[in-house]
Amino acid sequence: MFSSMEGKSVLVTGGSKGIGKGIASVFAKSGCKVLIVARHEDKAKACADELIKAGGMAAAFGADVTDLKSMEKAADFAVRTHGGLDILCANAGIFPQVKIEEMSPEIWDETVDTNLKGAFLSVKACLPALKKSGEGRVILTSSITGPVTGFPGWTHYGATKAGQLGFMRTACIELAKYGITVNAVLPGNVATEGLADLGPDYEKTMAASIPLKRLGTVEDIGYAALYLASKEAGFVTGQTIIVDGGQIAPESLEALAQA
Repeated sequence: MFSSMEGKSVLVTGGSKGIGKGIASVFAKSGCKVLIVARHEDKAKACADELIKAGGMAAAFGADVTDLKSMEKAADFAVRTHGGLDILCANAGIFPQVKIEEMSPEIWDETVDTNLKGAFLSVKACLPALKKSGEGRVILTSSITGPVTGFPGWTHYGATKAGQLGFMRTACIELAKYGITVNAVLPGNVATEGLADLGPDYEKTMAASIPLKRLGTVEDIGYAALYLASKEAGFVTGQTIIVDGGQIAPESLEALAQA
């Protein structure tokens, strides 16, 4: 039985949709006070309103993870609104699919700035409040793409997700003296709003490579993040949890066919 998360203050970047929204929902259902941070404040507010309607405690703030002052304002808002900040879920990320031959330096830079620099700036901005918590938690949303696997069109994305883990392994050492843990969840194929637009055939093809024969849900990722934020995970830092339904386990589709 996990200790109660009731009243914990959580900031989720990129929390208005997709995996971020799933993470926010799981924390809200667990009694946490959640701040949804997104570039578009109206979308962040719409998500927060959904959580409130479902019985949760939530607020919204418009901020850009690539801008330190913007994220400092978000952290300050969390402290003023929810009485402090205990947990940062650095989830914001983009993944424009472009192969190397067609990729411009600008697309590369935008992806690195959002996914990798954005994670660093989010942590830096939230650090003063997390230090005051005494049991601060940082959970990065990385991916199996980059640290473990590759996919055409995502060299820039994969580089940022692998880079997040390099950041994590040193950050966890630097921040341990404040009682702050730093860990990461690595999602596999997850059903999000964007995937639904591609149709059932596409989803079926993706699910075929997963031993559990289904895509993950955004809540699956949320519950992994919730564990890493719990009191029971207080001695876990610098670690990763792969949440992929066994996707990286088989060496080929033939291995699944023989199962």
